Amino acid sequence: MQSTHRLPHLDLLRVAAFALLIPYHVGMYYVSWDWHVKSPAASSALEPFMLLSSPWRLGLLFFVAGAACATLYAKRGRWAGYARERSTRLLLPLLFGMAVIVTPQAYCELLTQAPDLLPGDGGYLDFWAAYLQGGRYCRGNDCMSVPTWNHLWFLPYLWVYALLLAPLLVRLPQRQLAWPDWAWLLLPALPLIAFRLGLFPHFPSTHDLLDDAYNHALYGYLFALGWASRGPLAEGLWAATRRWRWLSLALALLAWGVLVGYFNAYRVETPPEALRQLMRTLWALLSWWAISTACGWAQQLAPRGEAPALRWLSGAVFCLYILHQTVIVLLTRLLLPLSLPWGVEALLLILLTAAICLGAYALLRHVPGLRALLGISSPTRASQERRDAGWH
Repeated sequence: MQSTHRLPHLDLLRVAAFALLIPYHVGMYYVSWDWHVKSPAASSALEPFMLLSSPWRLGLLFFVAGAACATLYAKRGRWAGYARERSTRLLLPLLFGMAVIVTPQAYCELLTQAPDLLPGDGGYLDFWAAYLQGGRYCRGNDCMSVPTWNHLWFLPYLWVYALLLAPLLVRLPQRQLAWPDWAWLLLPALPLIAFRLGLFPHFPSTHDLLDDAYNHALYGYLFALGWASRGPLAEGLWAATRRWRWLSLALALLAWGVLVGYFNAYRVETPPEALRQLMRTLWALLSWWAISTACGWAQQLAPRGEAPALRWLSGAVFCLYILHQTVIVLLTRLLLPLSLPWGVEALLLILLTAAICLGAYALLRHVPGLRALLGISSPTRASQERRDAGWH
């Protein structure tokens, strides 16, 4: 039986995982990788630092989501109530986000990269009307299909895992799994290694729900692992990640350094196949070591009792997730004419995005209609959940 108690370190993990999204997506504006809009100062300079979180950032989100879904399932007690809550919580914001929140991203992408493809007079309202009707905007073989979910792809993936995996995961034996301490540094990573070696070369990441085998294996497994962390892995996993937090941190940083060197050495040339496979294995190990480190330090740093600020931020992260990328894209257009040094501009983008999104949450959480569309729990319901769940 999964625990129904809310854990402070899970709230801290949730806040930290979502907080990474703002600097990461700001970074996407400045690196050479493909993104919706690009800075005139874009270069490869920041790419090693982006690589620091790339292998594990999204996996951590699914791990935390799995733990949260296990708690919710145990509280609801019935499949129907759980499925209804998950569908309302995830699909309403997805549909609203695709129709309203994501549209400015698609518009800015065309405006900056292919303005000749814009419909009508090229204005936003003409584009929005065409966007809602659906279609494709192609530059050669590069096509953007609309409506699109862009960064909101996390929501349909989580909905699928929450509904399809839950009936299987709830039947897991509840006997605590006893592994030797060292095993927690390696054994949870073995499926990640298998996915990276066996699936990734043939099924690159697409964020297309129906054609994304590698990501489904990866994120579905981490969701299941998070779910089990509230059941049969509850004692061993959390104790081991806290005990080994320094070692897992050192291993993750060492793996990151090796991967940075590898990608720099083979930026143009093709690496030997054996080395490529070794680096894919190291990527998977880094993914788990970083998640393990985050779990360990979250327990070490989390408050021992209720922390109102942490609870407030934990309630805000879903709204911030939905809004943040559109806010970043729009702010890049507003700041561009100022021709600021890119470092100053990047810092402003991070701070302004966080401030705008937090301000929007503070206001919208009191507006019932918009609250549901942005996945915000009502203040009354959040207070009731806090009293029901308790803190341990």
